[in-house]
Amino acid sequence: MIAHIQGKLVEKNPTEVVIDCNGVGYQVNISLNTYSLIPDKESIKLFTYLQIKEDSHTLFGFAEKSEREIFKMLISVSGIGASIARTMLSSIEPKQIIQAIAVGDVVTIQSIKGIGTKTAQRVILDLKDKVLKVYDLDEVSILQDNTNKDEALSALEVLGFNRKLAEKSVEKIVKENPEASIETIIKQALKNL
Repeated sequence: MIAHIQGKLVEKNPTEVVIDCNGVGYQVNISLNTYSLIPDKESIKLFTYLQIKEDSHTLFGFAEKSEREIFKMLISVSGIGASIARTMLSSIEPKQIIQAIAVGDVVTIQSIKGIGTKTAQRVILDLKDKVLKVYDLDEVSILQDNTNKDEALSALEVLGFNRKLAEKSVEKIVKENPEASIETIIKQALKNL
C-alpha cells in the first residue's frame, strides 16, 4: 500500500489533485476538507489510501492521518463505498462525523447526500464502539445532548442562514458557553453571521 505521497503540486481541484513525484504524476482523489487544508505551495504531502478493484486502482489522499483513519472506518461499513465516504468527509468535518457516531446522532449522518436512515443507523451501530475506543471521550462529548444547540441551529436555518455557516457560528458559541440558552445562542450567532 502507498502510505503517503510527497511531491510537487501540479493541479488542484476540489475533488482531486495531481502530484508530481520524480516525473510521475499521481492523480489523487480528495475530500473538500482536504482541499481546504492543502496549502497553495509547490511541495505537498498527502496521506493516502489505495483502493484496488478488478477494473481500477484509485488513490485517495488526506491532509491529515486522522481523516484517513476515519475514511478507512467508514468504508468498512456495509453499504458505504469510497465515494460515499469521501462525500461524508466533504459534507461535514471529520470531527463532526466522529461526534455524530459517538453520540448516536442519526440526523447529522443522514443529512449527508446519499445516506438514508438505515445506512446512518448502520454506520453508528458498526462504528460507535471503535470510535469510543480510538477517540477521547472529552473531545466527543462537547456536543453531546445539546438540544439548545440543535434548536438554535434549526431557528437560524428557518431564518434563511446557510447551515454550514450557522453550524460553525453556533459551535463556537456553545464551546465558549456550554450552558447558553437557545435565545443567547441565536442572538450571538446573529451578531456573528
